[in-house]
Amino acid sequence: MYNGRPVLDVHGHVSHPFGGMGQIFMFMQATNRQVPSPIGSKAAAAQGLGAEDFAVTVGRHVAQMDDRGIERQVIGPRPFLMLGHMGQHLLPGWTRLVNDAIHQQCEMEPDRFVGAALLPQNPHADDTTHCLEELDRCVDEHGFQGVYVSPDPEGQRNSPGMHEAYWDPVYETCQKRGLPIIVHGTNCNDPRFAPVPNSYQLGFVAEQYWANQILSHSDVFDRFPELKVIICHCGGALDRWIPNDPHLSQKDLTNNLFYDTCAHDENYLECAIKQRTPERMCFGSEVPGSGGALRKDTGRPADDLVPIIGGFDFLSEDEKKTIFHDNPARLFPGLPG
Repeated sequence: MYNGRPVLDVHGHVSHPFGGMGQIFMFMQATNRQVPSPIGSKAAAAQGLGAEDFAVTVGRHVAQMDDRGIERQVIGPRPFLMLGHMGQHLLPGWTRLVNDAIHQQCEMEPDRFVGAALLPQNPHADDTTHCLEELDRCVDEHGFQGVYVSPDPEGQRNSPGMHEAYWDPVYETCQKRGLPIIVHGTNCNDPRFAPVPNSYQLGFVAEQYWANQILSHSDVFDRFPELKVIICHCGGALDRWIPNDPHLSQKDLTNNLFYDTCAHDENYLECAIKQRTPERMCFGSEVPGSGGALRKDTGRPADDLVPIIGGFDFLSEDEKKTIFHDNPARLFPGLPG
């Protein structure tokens, strides 16, 4: 809550029981076959994915949201577990399992969570038509209100650019259904990063920034004028040019292209909000995620972003309200509850 207004968070990830998910993942890899999702069935408990298992992980998730002053959150897949590099004959089964886990969490706490779907992205397909069956299932059966996409699902930098016709079936469907697309990097399999722990984070920076450049310079929003896209982590990286430099797109995309506030360094976050402008920023925290390190000055977790943004004196109270509530509610009409 901020000044009496509910804080709405567009950047959250499912808190499924890792043990149960891990067992299924290993079994799929070992047997080289898809495994039906057990979530919601009588077999779920025996596989570590029963209601009691979810109650533990979801309970911890909600407790952290309460601690950070967050009322409601959009949850999608955990990006490093989107596993787009999995064999294409296995990925649809894994995708369905992850989406069922997201739905389970939303069903357990319907006043706190809304879902965003993982898609079985195959960068070698002719286009993204192969993603539509799962997208439709998640919306029609699970009530999901957004879609996650990775610009580079295999982590090999071999996916068509986000301006190419390959993406059009997903763009067209999301525009028709009013579903925001959440752009988030995933795995990064560049061998140069071998010494770096959690090297997927390096992929996030690059792929999200490149997506920002591609989408803003291309004709995607001319062809799909009602499409809404949110790029995570403030757009991946900061711009180093002045606003009227032609290296930056000079198009007015205030109705199409948005960014979340999921950056934990205060100086970085301040600069990102100034560059992107409050009109295009949505509150996002990734709670619980990679922001658990404690700030030396306050002893609070780095992802406790409500007081950080609330304390920015360069923002007016109306601009803070826009970031914390109005923009998320505009993009996800079901998020306010």
